[in-house]
Amino acid sequence: MTDAATTPAPAPAAPPKARIKRQAMTLTDAAAARVKALLDKRDKPSAGIRIGVRTKGCSGLSYTLEYADERGRFDEVVEDKGVTILIDPKASMFILGTEMDYVEEKMETGFRFNNPNEKGRCGCGESFHV
Repeated sequence: MTDAATTPAPAPAAPPKARIKRQAMTLTDAAAARVKALLDKRDKPSAGIRIGVRTKGCSGLSYTLEYADERGRFDEVVEDKGVTILIDPKASMFILGTEMDYVEEKMETGFRFNNPNEKGRCGCGESFHV
């Protein structure tokens, strides 16, 4: 039999670690500035820009962008650098961790997505697969 006075007390449980919620995607300064400019030119108020993916191209998926008049019930909301990006819930798993950029180059102007989930991209750069 053991004496309760000599039995060591169990160590206190460690406090749970705070979970830091990371945004589903980030924007470069150039992308944020371009989104702001597009929204400012629009004739009516917008909730932001909605990003999605659809089946297209030789690699399977393509990014879509459109004005969002309102937030969808299940949209993932990303607020970065003063702009609001809404991610279509069907696209979330394909976009997680992506950086959205905007480039103006001699042969290409537009949004560019740097997506760590991509396993490949078609030769023309229009579609990707994960």
